[in-house]
Amino acid sequence: MPCPSFISEIPVKRFHLKTLTAAACCAALALMAACTEAPAPVPEAPAPILQGNQLRFAPNHPQLALLGLATAAASKAISVELPAKLVWNEERTQRIYPAFAGRIMSIKADVGQEVKTGTMLAQLASPDFGIAQADTAKSQADVGLTQKALQRQKELFDAGIIARKDLDVAQADAARAQAESQRALARTRLYGAGAGGVNQQLGLLASINGVVVERNLNPGQEVRPDQSGPGVPALFVVTDPTSLWVQIDARESEIGTLKPGAAFELVIPSLPGQKFEGRVTAAADYIDPASRTIKVRGVVANPERLLKAEMLATARIERILGTGVVVPSQAVSLLGTKHTVMVQVQPGVFESREVSLSYQGPRDSVVSRGLEAGEQVVSDNMLLLMSEFRNAQNEARPVGGTEGKSDKDKKDQKDQKDQKEQKNQKEPVAAVLNTASAPKSEANNQDKVKP
Repeated sequence: MPCPSFISEIPVKRFHLKTLTAAACCAALALMAACTEAPAPVPEAPAPILQGNQLRFAPNHPQLALLGLATAAASKAISVELPAKLVWNEERTQRIYPAFAGRIMSIKADVGQEVKTGTMLAQLASPDFGIAQADTAKSQADVGLTQKALQRQKELFDAGIIARKDLDVAQADAARAQAESQRALARTRLYGAGAGGVNQQLGLLASINGVVVERNLNPGQEVRPDQSGPGVPALFVVTDPTSLWVQIDARESEIGTLKPGAAFELVIPSLPGQKFEGRVTAAADYIDPASRTIKVRGVVANPERLLKAEMLATARIERILGTGVVVPSQAVSLLGTKHTVMVQVQPGVFESREVSLSYQGPRDSVVSRGLEAGEQVVSDNMLLLMSEFRNAQNEARPVGGTEGKSDKDKKDQKDQKDQKEQKNQKEPVAAVLNTASAPKSEANNQDKVKP
């Protein structure tokens, strides 16, 4: 009996299944091989070699391009930069506070206005000042009364009617009245008023020629004489802006240079390209405990009024050197309590050298011992080189009772690492092969089954 047609088609379908399975396995293997293929290793630059106190780099080492060099230069003077601030010249500044309690009636001047001595800035209505005016008027009346009494006593004494004692008493009364009148009149004149009566009007006057730079009052404001002193703003500030003071914060090492009469150069960040000449006028006799600096005062001319109070500036002062060489401050590293520089003894060879400093500023430092003029030191990326130097020292130290690793040990360690990477790359391929072989074995088992 012939077999049914569907039975004869079974081997053909199984053959196609085997073909498709094998093709899929080959494609998967090719894909995995392409994905897991390791890129070509990039050759590493040889590590620098430590020989004694010197670190040697191979020629054209990439790290050499990162290092900047500076030449130690012998100099007789160095420019010292110190922080400074501009303030008003207090010798040419008037701060006006109320001498009597009262109310502001009118304001005659404003900020920026030029004034002269005697110019009225504001007018104050003050009952207390009215009392002072009344005292002046009464004292003048007493002077007139005592003078008339003295005249009568003289006439009576000349006529022999009174004794000499009575004439002396009249003369003393007249002298006391005259003294009291002078005192009261001087007090009112001190505040710009005379003997013109009692009106309680007090004028706030400028006593110097200058410019009004501050105004801290409003019409109708009540003022009192106890509202004065440090921390309390003045009603008016009048100053001569053509001369300013310079407050310099000097380090202890600079006090010998900043003596009265010493010249300095003032640089203003907001006025690039312009320099102003100043002169030291005074220096404090104590050190500020908070900032550990010495307050130095100077004066600078400002005829064009380009400089403004409260401007921040930099004062440059020439400091005379004794012996030593000048290097950039960034070329000096502090390791513990010792200063160190990296000296290039020959191209690609750097030596760590301990030095002594006689001066260290924000820009330049003066080396007094350990470095000669003309030697080259690393200034740019000096910390990078110091880190490389310390790493080389650590690798050269004994570890576990033996010396540092030899070249053979390093090579063996590298070979073991490469073998481990190759093993990790082969594991995914083996997993794919095992997965692909599983369906194939199952298909073979099915071929053995007869219908």
